Amino acid sequence: MEKLYLEDLAVGQTYRSSEYTLTEDNIKQFASAYDPQPFHLDDQAASAHPVFQGLAGSGWQTAAITMRLWVESFPVAGGLVGFGADVQWKRPTRPNDVLHVQSEITDLRRSQSKPNQGIITLFSQTINQNNEVVQESTTKILVWSKDSGVL
Repeated sequence: MEKLYLEDLAVGQTYRSSEYTLTEDNIKQFASAYDPQPFHLDDQAASAHPVFQGLAGSGWQTAAITMRLWVESFPVAGGLVGFGADVQWKRPTRPNDVLHVQSEITDLRRSQSKPNQGIITLFSQTINQNNEVVQESTTKILVWSKDSGVL
């Protein structure tokens, strides 16, 4: 994909990612390494949990999947460098969920002190195969102008 620069972007532009299928093995491997809680690792414990009532992926795994899908669908020159985010998990992810991300640029500001760069605000929803939002995020991302020399 061709790299995107500040001049290529505008408030209101939308992006849709490809899909990612979450498996039970994915959930348990991620949880084992990064979020080892029973409702992410053990089917029986997850079924008895009052909130999840079944095996649930870590919210941090959902955030990581969202990042992967952004990188694949939103090729900003210089990479996706974040300057802060607000993340909300709306519902748990489950084995066999097929996730995609829909994003919209809601703000774009060129830097006054560094005119070869700017910050965009990206509102994103990570959505499962049932069209249910599992995560929402508002993220500030550094973007470079075409004359910055950044590839």
